[in-house]
Amino acid sequence: MRAKRLGIIALFTFLLVILNPDWGFIFNFSGSPLAEAALDWQFMPNNRVLAQSPDERKVKVEELFELGRNQYRTGNFEAALKSWEAALTLYRELKDRQSEGETLNNLGLVYRNLGDFNKAIDYHEQSLAIARELKNRQLEAFSLNSLGNANFNFGKFDRAIAFFQQSLAIAREINNRDSEGITLGNLGNCYLYLADYPQAIKFYQESLEIARELNNTYSEGNALGNLGTAYDALGEYNKAIEYQEQSLILARKINDRQGEGQALINLGMSYRNLGNYAKAIEYQEQSLVISREIKDIRTEGLALGNLSSAYYSLGDYGKAIEYSQKSLDITIRIQDIQGQGQSLGNLGNIYYSLGNYPKAIEFYQKQLGIVEQTGDRQGKANALGNLGNTYNDLKDYNKALDFYQQSLTITREIKDRNGEGSALGNIGLAYLLLEDYQKGIDFCEQSLVIKREVKDPVGEANTLGNLGLAYDALGNYTKAIEYQKQYVDIAREIKYRWGESTGLNSLGAALRNAGNLVEAEKNFLASIQVKESLRAGLDDTAKVSIFETQTDAYQNLQETLIAQNKIESALEIAERGRGRAFVELLAKRLSDNSGIIPATAPPTIDQIKQIAKTHNATLVEYSIIYNKTLFIWVVKPTGEIEFRQVDMTPLFGQDIQELSDIIIKTRQFIGIRDRGLGVVPSQIKIDRTNRLQQLHQLLIKPIADLLPTNPEARVIFVPQGSLFLVPFPALRDSVAQSLIQQHTILTIPAIQLLDLTRQQKQRLGNSNGRIEGSTILIVGNPTMPSVAPDIGEAPEQLASLPGAEAEAIAIAKLFNTQAITGNRATKKDIISKMEKSRLIHLATHGLLDDFTGKGIPGAIALAPSGNDDGLLTAWEILDLKLKAELVVLSACDTGRGKITGDGVIGLSRSLISAGAHSIIVSLWAIPDASTATLMTEFYRNFQQNPDKASALRNAMLTTMKKYPDPINWAAFTLVGEAE
Repeated sequence: MRAKRLGIIALFTFLLVILNPDWGFIFNFSGSPLAEAALDWQFMPNNRVLAQSPDERKVKVEELFELGRNQYRTGNFEAALKSWEAALTLYRELKDRQSEGETLNNLGLVYRNLGDFNKAIDYHEQSLAIARELKNRQLEAFSLNSLGNANFNFGKFDRAIAFFQQSLAIAREINNRDSEGITLGNLGNCYLYLADYPQAIKFYQESLEIARELNNTYSEGNALGNLGTAYDALGEYNKAIEYQEQSLILARKINDRQGEGQALINLGMSYRNLGNYAKAIEYQEQSLVISREIKDIRTEGLALGNLSSAYYSLGDYGKAIEYSQKSLDITIRIQDIQGQGQSLGNLGNIYYSLGNYPKAIEFYQKQLGIVEQTGDRQGKANALGNLGNTYNDLKDYNKALDFYQQSLTITREIKDRNGEGSALGNIGLAYLLLEDYQKGIDFCEQSLVIKREVKDPVGEANTLGNLGLAYDALGNYTKAIEYQKQYVDIAREIKYRWGESTGLNSLGAALRNAGNLVEAEKNFLASIQVKESLRAGLDDTAKVSIFETQTDAYQNLQETLIAQNKIESALEIAERGRGRAFVELLAKRLSDNSGIIPATAPPTIDQIKQIAKTHNATLVEYSIIYNKTLFIWVVKPTGEIEFRQVDMTPLFGQDIQELSDIIIKTRQFIGIRDRGLGVVPSQIKIDRTNRLQQLHQLLIKPIADLLPTNPEARVIFVPQGSLFLVPFPALRDSVAQSLIQQHTILTIPAIQLLDLTRQQKQRLGNSNGRIEGSTILIVGNPTMPSVAPDIGEAPEQLASLPGAEAEAIAIAKLFNTQAITGNRATKKDIISKMEKSRLIHLATHGLLDDFTGKGIPGAIALAPSGNDDGLLTAWEILDLKLKAELVVLSACDTGRGKITGDGVIGLSRSLISAGAHSIIVSLWAIPDASTATLMTEFYRNFQQNPDKASALRNAMLTTMKKYPDPINWAAFTLVGEAE
């Protein structure tokens, strides 16, 4: 039972859902900053007449006041602030106390929109003091209302309601029906936020009646919009649309372009909630056109944010990021601090969904800093909850629980029922992941009650899914299936694509555990199809990161197919679940460079067999299933396919918890050190052979009888995960013979990539001619650039590599050419030569850091010149157009990078994508002397026989005789074409 529970927990970690989304743009009822401003302005004297007095100061001050109003309405808050501050100075000089009070209140509105609520409250209180001093009940009501809105922004709803009630009492006392209607609307906003929808609707209806009584079309449209938003929150989307359409008609009737834009935004949100994303996008785009036409920057930002939300729901994360970033740019430009917090949270959600957790945490932390600055309690609860989600995915459950508990405390303090339900669900999920199932179920059930009460279908669906997982872990498969079916039904009804794929996968797992393999297979496949649709339109980096969140369904389907003895179908799924972004990237480059449009669909079993035949090689594909089982397929050159399965759990013990631990310890025993630091200490060599034999027993022995007996025959390994770090040539059998002595070895991240690298080779069309002269680029020991040892530290020049220089000179002699060394090996010159060369050899430092922040680590050290730092990054290599038949990176760790489900993201991937059809890279820091020997031998063999795999094998065998330790000869691997 323990092993089964571990497997289920692995599912939990992949199936964690965002129960606490911070889509600030999705829930923009008329109490949002935009609509609040519209309501507040009803108190503002719109009938001010420019002074006719010869006193120029009076004329000037009225002009400033009016200018500030126009600037505020168009979202130009900084300009409005300056205008009104200047007006305030003049009003004080003129001793015009009433205008001073009105201007103070306006300044409070500006600071509220800039997110400085403490300053806003200060100005509103000054305005209130003047109103009471003058016994100006209208201004007093105005100031009280503004204080209510400022406290609303602070999340202090009880205080906000108290201020609104005082304002309402004054409005009724002085019989100002207009002010009374507006304050009723603001009270409705408070109760709407507190999820007391009947009370909110009651206040909105009273506000609507007053607006119609006064024949105030503007206020009537506002009230209708508020009612629409309330019914939207209740999940009555058609009724919400009905009210929003009435609001839109009135805005157009009085040519209220700003109101028209807001109504369109609200309509778009209701259609989004109905799952009609095309209509949602249509309305948001109409609002965007209007806001840009009238230069209403703030509404433009809201529309962009809502477009991001719609595309996010469609799974088009590329466009979601684009629109969210534009929305963030606007909030920064107009210094809307609160809006910045919302945009940062939205971007965090997108990157969370993409599986880019460091980026998500970065955005959530920035959001948290802003909401703590502004005092936005609701925003703080959301940011804390989303940070909890991210740490949950990172398996730091206790840290996640801490964030969730903080979020729950806040939601209860501010009486946010929906947020409370989200926090309870998240806490429940964390306990499930900690295997405290009963506690987890209790919290999830509390969450479900609230989610149904507030009519949150996404939250309801996610909670049902988590309850299904809990009962699955407890072995109650009937109940688990029931909950997962409900999850899928809701997700499909509201077109919640991410949830649909997750629910289908969980349903498949429950069905499989119940013994219904046929139905499980159908659901896993359906889940994969939805997941793959979510990757469409993303850039390469985003495709890689989102795939990291999607591997579970591929593993589950492979297990289910193998259980039914569908060996070949399982291999198709294994291949379908790896290297997809790499395949699409390389195919696009081929298409751009040659006009050929290669197939990017996952290969069929017949195509896989044909690839093995075309390359005349034995293909060995590994698949790691939840870190407990290893699937191995062997595809022979004849097309025959064999399958072996290995249970890895007997290898695990106190110091070995997973496969990667075995690999890491093996590398340690090999004695991996930085290049150029001398011999390996003898104590590290202890038990080296046993470790290499342990890996051989795990990876090779189960298939040894299927591998070719001719050592010249090629074996192409297709690793996965931590297997990319395995030194395959050094693995030793029971008689301590190394694998390279028995086989000619290559590696590739996916079988399909062999087909694409072959097309790269055919595109170059020059591989049959002799490589010589200007088509050869050999670089060794450039003048080294400076790199900071750590963040915040001063850059230090990398150590010179005289051994690499000697290596380059020796190799250059073999080809009757000159090596480029020292100051001549500048980044600028080397790049220009790389794009013309058929053979590229770079003997220098290789670095593993991500110097560009683009998610593609790795750099090659070249000589700095001018303004460049001398680092040729993996990101920059992607933009090159290479025609090289072979690139050799004779540097440290050049075959390493960020290991993902798509393979190793780093230098090797970038070089192949840039056009090279074969590369040789290293898996660790390599000693100078042995590397020089190996590389010289490699090129001698290569000149005699263009088979690169054979040349590398022979070079390793020669080097092994002089330098027996694997650290000296086993680091290099050939990726791509052998010939």
